Amino acid sequence: MKKITLVSLSVISFLSFSCDAQVKSNDIALKDEVKNYTLETVASDIAIPWGMTWLPDGTMLVTEKSGVLYHVKNGAKTEIKNVPKVYTRGQGGLLDIVLHPNYAKNGWIYMTFASDEGEGTGGHTKLIRAKLLDGSLTQIESLYKATPNTTKGQHFGSRIVFDNDGYLYFSIGERGEHFVNPQDIKRDGGKIYRLNDDGTIPKDNPFVGQTGAKEAIYTYGNRNPQGMAKNPVTGKIWAHEHGPQGGDEINIIKKGANYGWPVVTYGIDYDGTTISKQNEKPGIEKPIYYWLPSIAPSGMTFVTGDKYPDWKGHLLVGSLKFQYLELLKLKENEVIGRQKIATDIGRVRNVAQGPDGYIYMGVEGKGIVKIIPN
Repeated sequence: MKKITLVSLSVISFLSFSCDAQVKSNDIALKDEVKNYTLETVASDIAIPWGMTWLPDGTMLVTEKSGVLYHVKNGAKTEIKNVPKVYTRGQGGLLDIVLHPNYAKNGWIYMTFASDEGEGTGGHTKLIRAKLLDGSLTQIESLYKATPNTTKGQHFGSRIVFDNDGYLYFSIGERGEHFVNPQDIKRDGGKIYRLNDDGTIPKDNPFVGQTGAKEAIYTYGNRNPQGMAKNPVTGKIWAHEHGPQGGDEINIIKKGANYGWPVVTYGIDYDGTTISKQNEKPGIEKPIYYWLPSIAPSGMTFVTGDKYPDWKGHLLVGSLKFQYLELLKLKENEVIGRQKIATDIGRVRNVAQGPDGYIYMGVEGKGIVKIIPN
């Protein structure tokens, strides 16, 4: 018994040392927060709030990972009916939600979630669209379902964003098969996809016409992107993704680009072993910023408007691991400063700017929290 305990302690010590030993040379210093704001809970008691969006009347739709879709109005939560069956396992569940850019006219709502539909045991990420009528989802349409299903519990993604041309982008993680899926365009997982708003594949997608390719793929070599946002100045889609132990990345999405996982990485495996000795390679996109050690990023939004003068034009990213919101100061596409916001708020699952100009966070075990400048 003592021998087992000693071995266990040795492993724990090794892992702790490996994590602590991850130091990024010449990194940008992370400044402590300047608390010139107050926090207000606008929807409470949501275990894992994943996605959030706003209806034209200013009320919110919030996805909860277990499979519940809430309508939030004046602090009260109502469950939306007729939500499709959700496969809940590990990191899988009910994930992101966005409105069509022309929602006021067409009423389409887009959602991603883990689904057991299709071949194989387990589940994989699915994209649907639907309409909301009298507190229930109607006209549900399946737009994309990744295959094959697997019982692995990790890396479902997923975020959804529209670009200025009306194309829909959504992410799916590599589902724990990092040596199989991300670098193979004939397989789902470890990709960012692009579709027309009706689920059809744009004719100019990078792998259209290639034998056996998943033609919805727009980028590959992604690990597990759980943050995507449109840069309001350039219109480009930005995404961040989880690294292993170290090496979370922020990338600008480019047509047909390979983001390297697991051929190149700035991180190491969870047991301290090397995944790849390379962190750069010709033909592979370099991130505009990476974290070492990992912060476990989730959710991302650009700050616009004048409610937060010091934050305007910059990027907010949630940290699951360190339980704060990180402000990344930008000079065009370069990160030039970092600052903590909402220190010790809890595991930040999402962050978004509402139509009222305020910043909202989805915080595990708490719900939706609004940041109000003093």
